[in-house]
Amino acid sequence: MAYIPLIGRLSPREYFALFFGFIFLGIEMLVRLVIIILLPRPVTSWFYQETRAIYTRRYPQRAKRSDDRRQVNRIRTAADFGDLCSIWGYEFEEHVMLTKDGYLLGLHRLCTPKGALRTSIGIQTNKPVVYLHHGLLMNSEVWVCLTSPERALPFVLVDLGFDVWLGNNRGNKYSKKSIKYDPNSKEFWNYSIDDFAWHDIPDSINYILDITKARNLSYIGFSQGSAQAFAALSIHPQLNQKVNVFIALAPAMSPTGLAAPVVDGLMKASPTLMYLVFGRKAILSSTPLWNNIIYPPLFTNVIDKCLDFLFSWKSANISPDQKSAAYSHLYSFTSTKSVVHWFQIMRCGRFIMYDDDDLEVSVPYQRNGSPASSGPTAYCPARFPTKNISSPIVLLYGDSDSLVDINLMLKELPANSIAIALEGYEHLDVLWGRSVDKDVFPKVIDTLIHHCESPDMISSHVHYSIHGQEETTTTISSSD
Repeated sequence: MAYIPLIGRLSPREYFALFFGFIFLGIEMLVRLVIIILLPRPVTSWFYQETRAIYTRRYPQRAKRSDDRRQVNRIRTAADFGDLCSIWGYEFEEHVMLTKDGYLLGLHRLCTPKGALRTSIGIQTNKPVVYLHHGLLMNSEVWVCLTSPERALPFVLVDLGFDVWLGNNRGNKYSKKSIKYDPNSKEFWNYSIDDFAWHDIPDSINYILDITKARNLSYIGFSQGSAQAFAALSIHPQLNQKVNVFIALAPAMSPTGLAAPVVDGLMKASPTLMYLVFGRKAILSSTPLWNNIIYPPLFTNVIDKCLDFLFSWKSANISPDQKSAAYSHLYSFTSTKSVVHWFQIMRCGRFIMYDDDDLEVSVPYQRNGSPASSGPTAYCPARFPTKNISSPIVLLYGDSDSLVDINLMLKELPANSIAIALEGYEHLDVLWGRSVDKDVFPKVIDTLIHHCESPDMISSHVHYSIHGQEETTTTISSSD
């Protein structure tokens, strides 16, 4: 199609996809309104039972086995972070901090090993501090919704002697408050990765260090949680003095795109079309409803199909039980604008700040940063200056992760950054894989002890050198 302003930005296939996307969302919205407003509880219960019957007929053996897995069901139906901790016998603290721009963010803290007596709340422990941050469309529950405690990184770290904190982005389940804006207003949801970097990450770190009285902490980010740290450390030079090491799990910086050609092409043609489809508030806000009324194994299958369609993830390293337990905790609220920001990054091929002029200037770029086709101007917004990061960086990524272009990422990071490939791992495997306790945790623990402020506080552990393959055993005295 010849270039015509606005119209010429999309191919016929992309217009076709957009048209049917509107139809699908319209039907979904209508069904959701009927379920919420018009149908009584018995009817929604009937819908749940019918979806269960459909799944049972198709997978009789799976359905029979899943009925006996009470622990999985407890994790799946846990209402919040506290319920998930209590399943495995861990005490936690809940904190609320105020960002400089007026958002109230929930923080969770695990500072007492399992079975130990907690004598006080909200004080310093003199233990090395670790801060974990979740990914896109997630909250802190994704770290602890595991079917075995030895595969839940926060539980492992607190038992070793770390003071563990878990953050939450503005807008999600634990941070849906502001002293300036109503959560139902467009103003509340007018934020992108820029705001996470300017406020959420540095303000959370400052709050944690103020409570713990520690000089610095270790940061562990999953997916977008790593991107937020890349951005925050690059624009706040002083923040690097407060982060003794940055461990990026399944790191995200400038993904190549989506596996679904139609969706990927539509997104790269004009990312702001997302606003036409999803509005300017929270994205996919109806997901919790469908999670509640669809039989869990069938809901799990739907999520698997979506992940395969969008990212080509087969999720073979995550057990069916783990999927059933965790997928109900997978989604949390975020802004459409933050997702549009990711589409701009994919389209430009660079880790850029949010482009407010995307509607006015829309030129697709190749991965090397040059224009993909002739257009009105060679234009790309400012990048996050990630080469300015001085905190040590360790990247743990799956070699089968379609969202990680490790070579491109290393070009944009300081030369001393360490990258470790996890063989056969995809994106979510780094969180919930069958063998994360053997493949991922030893490398994380080794890195933390090497860089943390008080390594003498940490218990004995298995040591895997991140510089080689040899496995050794290191014993460090415990003061617990």
